[in-house]
Amino acid sequence: MADAVVFDMDGVLVESEHLWEELWAAYAAARGRQWGPEQTRDVQGMSAPEWAAYLTRFCGAGDSAAGTEEVVVDGMVQALADGRIGLLPGAREMITATAELAPIALASSAPRRVIDAVLVHHGVDHHFKATVSSAEVERGKPSPDVYLAAARALGVDPERCLAVEDSSNGLRAAAAAGMTVVAIPNPQYPPAEDALAAAAYRSADHHAVRDFLLSRLDTRGE
Repeated sequence: MADAVVFDMDGVLVESEHLWEELWAAYAAARGRQWGPEQTRDVQGMSAPEWAAYLTRFCGAGDSAAGTEEVVVDGMVQALADGRIGLLPGAREMITATAELAPIALASSAPRRVIDAVLVHHGVDHHFKATVSSAEVERGKPSPDVYLAAARALGVDPERCLAVEDSSNGLRAAAAAGMTVVAIPNPQYPPAEDALAAAAYRSADHHAVRDFLLSRLDTRGE
């Protein structure tokens, strides 16, 4: 049984992983470099400072990592304003139902500006007791730092948390934090089998995941 739920954001709550890839590729293309699936796999799960440094090195154009990050993040905020970052089917119901039973948090690789904008835009920000960006901890995913920080913010032992993830590095990070891992495999970016092996439950259906989460939350203290 568990006392709290910690969600990833990109690919779990909103359909946005492809937009990050689109923006990384566009940034590289503008500097004469071709960004491909290999580079996307390398950076998925990294914090914004980490992927910005990688992208800057990849382009070799003399840009600063901070400037690279700002350009890409501006692109994501604009995509949200343009209606291109929607909640995944069943995500709102999953958030609402779990928040009614237990405290929920967000542990995302997205930068703070994107996290806050997405949650407010979709009107779900008030459900989250804590939100943590991996830019606010020492290491991004697959290190467990962002998940451990989310558990601390909730005041819940990581081993009493359920973690919902979609990507290889996210699944590895949640498992390394000692949480019970629930996988919503991203069909566009399928997680590696070794990462999926750590999941106690997996389903591409958000309604099924919601039901699993509710079945594992410990409400005896209520």
